[in-house]
Amino acid sequence: MNLVIIKYNAGNIQSVLYALERIGLEATVTDDPEWISGADKVIFPGVGEASSAMQYLKERKLDLLIRNLRQPVLGICLGMQLMCRYSEENHVECLNIFNEEVRLFKNTSERRQDEWKIPQIGWNTIKNLKTPLFHAVSPGSFVYYVHSYYADIGSHTIATTEYILPYSASLHRDNFYGVQFHPEKSAVTGEQIIKNFIERCN
Repeated sequence: MNLVIIKYNAGNIQSVLYALERIGLEATVTDDPEWISGADKVIFPGVGEASSAMQYLKERKLDLLIRNLRQPVLGICLGMQLMCRYSEENHVECLNIFNEEVRLFKNTSERRQDEWKIPQIGWNTIKNLKTPLFHAVSPGSFVYYVHSYYADIGSHTIATTEYILPYSASLHRDNFYGVQFHPEKSAVTGEQIIKNFIERCN
């Protein structure tokens, strides 16, 4: 298995490498287009800010490369958000793989402001699970989140979470998958999702 993690200026790469090691896998961390294009599977992680990350990708033409990949690709957290059409985070056009917008959480309820913490940090449940990415994962399973922005629910949504409002926990289109949560930090459930991506997503 030739597994590649895309290296750019917003990656939570070490955590992903540790998670892969726990299930007996190794990955190459690279921003080299030939290595990425030749991989069997690609992981596109991310923790950071959308506009600077997109600028980095565009400067190296990795935006075009990612859009045109034909092997399975898994975007994690910011990686998934960058695969959407647009992000409110500094109002940036993204990769437009998923036709969803990424928005900032806003506390629109009548609950006191301090009852909804932004960013959402911690464990939350996933439901409405679809596609082999969630094989053997039960609805209501807990996964770990750290984010202030979320993707709308739309035609590409394959899992949902609710925090202030319902939003996309996971997206899928063709060979592209994305998760808003961090499977590499989500214990047994996250480990199962990573295994599913490696073994079942084509």
